[in-house]
Amino acid sequence: MRKITVAGIKRRLAREALRVKNKVVDMVTPLEAREAFPAGYLHWLARRSDRLSANYPGEWKNIPRATGEPARVAVVMHVFYQDLVPQILEQLAFIPVDFDLIVTNSSGVALSLDTAKLERLGMVTVLDIENRGRDILPLVSVVNADLLEPYELVLKVHTKKSAWREEHSELSGTGEEWRDSFFEQLLGSTARVESILNTFSNDPTVGLITSQGNVVGPEHWGGNLRVVDSILKRLELTQDADTLEFAAGSIYWIRGFLLQGLRAFELSAEDFEEEDGRIDSTAAHALERIIGIVTKEAGYSIRDGLDGVSTGDDLSWKRFERDAERPARARAFALYLPQFHAFPENNLWWGKGFTEWSNVAAAKPVYRGQAQPLLPADLGFYDLTTPGVRAQQYALAEGAGIEGFMYYYYWFAGKKLMSRPIDDLHASTSTEKFSIMWANENWTRRWDGRNENVLIGQDYESVPATEFIHDVLHLLKDERYTRVGGKPLLAVYRITQVPEYRSVLEYWQKVARDEGLGGLHLVAVDVGTSYDGLEGDLTEHGMDAYMEFAPHNMDWEGHDRLGMTFDDRFEGNTFRYKTLVESAELALLTKPLENRYPGVMVNYDNTARRQWQPDLWYGSNPYTFRRWLNSTVSALAARDRDDRIVFINAWNEWAESAVLEPTQRYGKTYLLAVRDVLYR
Repeated sequence: MRKITVAGIKRRLAREALRVKNKVVDMVTPLEAREAFPAGYLHWLARRSDRLSANYPGEWKNIPRATGEPARVAVVMHVFYQDLVPQILEQLAFIPVDFDLIVTNSSGVALSLDTAKLERLGMVTVLDIENRGRDILPLVSVVNADLLEPYELVLKVHTKKSAWREEHSELSGTGEEWRDSFFEQLLGSTARVESILNTFSNDPTVGLITSQGNVVGPEHWGGNLRVVDSILKRLELTQDADTLEFAAGSIYWIRGFLLQGLRAFELSAEDFEEEDGRIDSTAAHALERIIGIVTKEAGYSIRDGLDGVSTGDDLSWKRFERDAERPARARAFALYLPQFHAFPENNLWWGKGFTEWSNVAAAKPVYRGQAQPLLPADLGFYDLTTPGVRAQQYALAEGAGIEGFMYYYYWFAGKKLMSRPIDDLHASTSTEKFSIMWANENWTRRWDGRNENVLIGQDYESVPATEFIHDVLHLLKDERYTRVGGKPLLAVYRITQVPEYRSVLEYWQKVARDEGLGGLHLVAVDVGTSYDGLEGDLTEHGMDAYMEFAPHNMDWEGHDRLGMTFDDRFEGNTFRYKTLVESAELALLTKPLENRYPGVMVNYDNTARRQWQPDLWYGSNPYTFRRWLNSTVSALAARDRDDRIVFINAWNEWAESAVLEPTQRYGKTYLLAVRDVLYR
């Protein structure tokens, strides 16, 4: 707990007075006039486009990248003062596990590295960059170039000199002493580094460790509040000025994801002032604080110093060895939409060649700054009938620790729609693990499953629902199909819509037993009774578990649109993603989880389908999503591994912005959040 002092109270009152003053100024001053810094929100909006851009030096593309299997630990070293490089390299010899080295050089002189004594050093990448944005823009550029993507843990260090600190004798330690304290406490000896790695391994709440006394708070806002607010707005994030914590000096060990997630801010050199020696109120100073803010937003804590050094008995640090085993903490399944290919019914209803991409690409933003259209990155506008596409998708998912996809399965009285992808999967030799959810709702022009504007409806009279099991038996028998307790997991979206559903489920179970499957593990999607879902004791209904399908049947809170600029044509609904997350986290702590598989969502924003009448959740971002998923997985820790199941909405619901796949707007940051949680 931070000590309360008279000086601290005075500083807090001064900040409050400044906020009130700024608010009054903001009410009478156009936003454009208030952004007297290049990282301003409107400046960013004016610069950005829907085209995929590379926000790092163009010449980096032509530099040969280091090849080989990456380590799990990386050191990112920024060099301006070359005379300090030998001291840092000497200290890096204390790292007890394999590590890769990424060096950014803004000294203006070619850099030569003597790494002969670094026995655990793997790949080395040296990149020249202009002297702009101190050590922060080079770090952001490394992130934007995807160079940090493989790493679980990062040591960020730079050749630090502080003429300003030398001139302030009231501070503890000169610039040289301050720098040395970082190296001694964050490196210093093999035993000390082992202790740091043990801390990250044994305490999953720790996100960042810096040297003693260098975690600072609100008294160090300086003139950076406006710049921080403007940059956070890019991710629809806000901050509490009185709870600020960040690592002063910008030298620390940190979880890889916390830096990887910076890609989502779409920062570029244009956000950073030209170097002029300023000690406050720049994008670099703002990002120094933002790294602290997003660390806490992601559910991590910040620590300065260690209580002691390991005795050598604790070998937890070995989990960061290159070949150490890392089982996923839970069985994570991502919901999968198979609509990304043309088929006759869509050609008839919407026009020849229609796929879900037709909606996605046509979306227009309904408010200033909305991530619409949300467009694909690495995989492009893929066609699921093209060989190799699903293999690329599964490789991405599996790399993040996701066990398999749950395919929406569309079956209308014996007629199947969009079954080509899963039929191809069943016929293939792919290793992809999968399951299905019978999406037994009407197919409508408004994409809402209701009883109006029906294109093809559920007809339980002409072909009874008992027949469904016979149409999917070949899938349930597949060795790659998801099982719980040895039984195939089968989910039903709107179970009470099925006439006499209890007897239907009994029939399904009998068929499964007769076919040698041992029965079925039946899951009811928790959509609430208003959406034909179940409530109460599942055993009375013939089901084995609930499956949460966020945001269905969760707490929704309207989002205050004050200060936002909406299109005059907007007639939809806005909700707060942050409230959804907080209420879900509270439910995990206070409500029983028996017979329930919790779920999280990346986002929900169906502007692409309904344009001016969407439902959308404001505030989704990779850091808050990471916290929600981590809370969910942690709540399952006491379960047997087989039953430790969580569902993610979704892998590729592009027209609802529920997307784990790489996007032009967020890169792989949501997927990297999943990896961070599952392999933490």
